[in-house]
Amino acid sequence: MSVEQKTPTTAVDNSRRNFFRASAASAGILGASALMGMVPEKLRSSAWAAGTDKPEITEVKIGFIPLTDCAPIVVAAEMGFDKKYGIKITPSKEASWAGIRDKMVNGELQAAHVLYGLVYGVQLGIGGQQKDMNVLMTLNNNGQGITLANQIREKGVKDGASLKRLINNENRDYTFAQTFPTGTHAMWLYYWLAAYGIDPFKDAKTIVVPPPQMVANMRIGNMDGYCVGEPWNARAIHDKVGFTVATSQDIWTDHPEKVLGTTAEFAAKNPNTARAMIMAILEAARYIDATANRSKVAKLIASKSYVNAPEEVIEGRFLGHYDNGIGKKWEDPNYMKFFNDGKVSFPYLSDGMWFLTQHKRWGLLKSDPDYLGIAKKVNRIDLYTDAATALGIAVPSDPMRSSKLIDGLVWDGKDPQAYAASFKIKA
Repeated sequence: MSVEQKTPTTAVDNSRRNFFRASAASAGILGASALMGMVPEKLRSSAWAAGTDKPEITEVKIGFIPLTDCAPIVVAAEMGFDKKYGIKITPSKEASWAGIRDKMVNGELQAAHVLYGLVYGVQLGIGGQQKDMNVLMTLNNNGQGITLANQIREKGVKDGASLKRLINNENRDYTFAQTFPTGTHAMWLYYWLAAYGIDPFKDAKTIVVPPPQMVANMRIGNMDGYCVGEPWNARAIHDKVGFTVATSQDIWTDHPEKVLGTTAEFAAKNPNTARAMIMAILEAARYIDATANRSKVAKLIASKSYVNAPEEVIEGRFLGHYDNGIGKKWEDPNYMKFFNDGKVSFPYLSDGMWFLTQHKRWGLLKSDPDYLGIAKKVNRIDLYTDAATALGIAVPSDPMRSSKLIDGLVWDGKDPQAYAASFKIKA
């Protein structure tokens, strides 16, 4: 099934569209940096926020959870990328993904660094109040992990196959933690376990724990393993309580992870503000992806105001330096990416649809939804395309992409119903 990328209708006038087309034409010849170089410095903060493009509201509170991949939100605010586009971003540190969900739904947060699958869960009313939601852009690929307790290693476990043998041979419940029922970490954990023949619901018990609390809960024996974002996998190794049995990029290379999420109501009422947020965060993402900037970004987000973790714990995997804690060290080319020439940031329809297939697989959805229709409604390719085009950032011509996951299955979005039904282990 080939999906033609069309821009949904929005309340935007022709003058704004002409402005973006002119910007795109210039950027195509000169490049984004050269385009900005043509604008006098004192005018740059207002160059993108004048006339019909002026943000409807100029102060936005964006929620985040203390994870390495909150970096684009922090950098956009701390380094002034937001001011270039006529807005002020206030990062708001939150305690849990449930808190992020509730505050977005009730309007306390204008947007959030949020789990991809959480946005789709709220859209469908899974496990909470239904609210129409939007994904404005993807914030990062890769960079999550599955950590097992050192007590498991002492029983000979070093990979998925040996974990399967242990669970089969021991007459006790094994407990694994994830961070939110419809979120990315739950889906990576379930997918990885199932790839090794472990049913995450029949062969184990799963619990929900906020990311910053994972290491402490493992230390006191509340779980045998967990899936979470960095730096909380590296922190378990640093604190000598666990080891990394798999990275999320082992499960799906360049997988979608966090997104810039908001309610559909907010984006409809404030399209210029939404676009300004995308542009500011795109610039921040491009800045972070430059290797030369990563160490200073690690230092910035390590502070108590943000991730509140040792700088060296964040920096290692942030730079692609991996150590699994049981003797293996490697340079991972698929470390956490934030930009990758715009490939990370584009809100592919197939990415959103994949989470729906997993929600169906694990019984969170009782029947197959309108996979493509929901993705088209949630993922605001139109707003993203306007913002990226103005910055001279390439936009994919196809809103679907194809990937092979750890179990050898290929996901391309063409037949989501068949894909969701194809798994041997499912609810």
